[in-house]
Amino acid sequence: MSDFEPSFLAKDKILDAYQRISQYLMKTPVHISTTVDGIVKKKVFFKCENFQKTGSFKARGALNAVLRKISQSENIQNYTGIVTHSSGNHGTALSWACQTQAIPCTVVVPKDTPLNKIESIKTYGATLEICEPNPRSRVEVADRLAAENRLLLVKPYDDYDIMAGQGTVAVEFLEQIPDLDAILVSVSGGGLISGISTYAKSINPSIRIFAVEPVGKRLCQCLEKNKRNLDDKEPAFLNTKAEGIKTEMCGELTFPIISRHILPDDVFTVTDDDMIEATKFIFKRMKMVIELSAGAAVAAVLSDKMKNNYPSLKNIGVILCGGNIDIDNLPW
Repeated sequence: MSDFEPSFLAKDKILDAYQRISQYLMKTPVHISTTVDGIVKKKVFFKCENFQKTGSFKARGALNAVLRKISQSENIQNYTGIVTHSSGNHGTALSWACQTQAIPCTVVVPKDTPLNKIESIKTYGATLEICEPNPRSRVEVADRLAAENRLLLVKPYDDYDIMAGQGTVAVEFLEQIPDLDAILVSVSGGGLISGISTYAKSINPSIRIFAVEPVGKRLCQCLEKNKRNLDDKEPAFLNTKAEGIKTEMCGELTFPIISRHILPDDVFTVTDDDMIEATKFIFKRMKMVIELSAGAAVAAVLSDKMKNNYPSLKNIGVILCGGNIDIDNLPW
């Protein structure tokens, strides 16, 4: 596991990222629901990253990474474009970010990626490469393309520029709702929760950051044992309908950051059924389109654990991380 130095990802890096990317992105709104407040017996604030460019928070990190990397002259001289691997949202975001800077982009996606996300990637002019539906294949194909075509690899979460960009969600959220007691964040590779927890804790050390995971990720056990790969095995994808959070393990760079800020007991585990019902709830009651990855955080805030275990918390933030659900093939 990589050693983490606080200077790699800190408040100033995230604020620099916000200044760098804000002219290209929207300040996403915060929505409330008196129905949710009544269920949870707390005030709940939904940060609507489903309204962000490309339909998810991923645009923040992708654009920050692209702008940072093209500012370095050696990258301009040594590379002909950018490549990444993604289950959809990061690929779409990076394609868009590269398009804004007229940079060629290649995206490696698993063959079981939802059609709506594949079409979205194509919309921004990226070259698409299909791989087998496992983490090893994603990485191997991206590495091969990078070597063969002199492409700069931008990883979807294990990159401090990506994390700093994702942390700008917290910059906005805490400006909009300064007295948040906690924030719920869905976790896959860990880039979003790394950025949010770093910035939020720098502003308010007592704020709670809750991680929300699908069944099988076992982040609580990882944190208890301070071990990213519990079984010392090949990384895999989780068996979940929420393709945006199906990565089993947090990243080599993100896990040490998560370990600094997240308590094992502050991990919420939700089932696919939980996510589906929460997603339907948002569709019906708040009239917003979200994907199951965002539904995970909604399921957590509506859970008995939130209602019963945290009586002192009054103001809860929920990150609606994306809205890229396939409306022609809904997961229920």
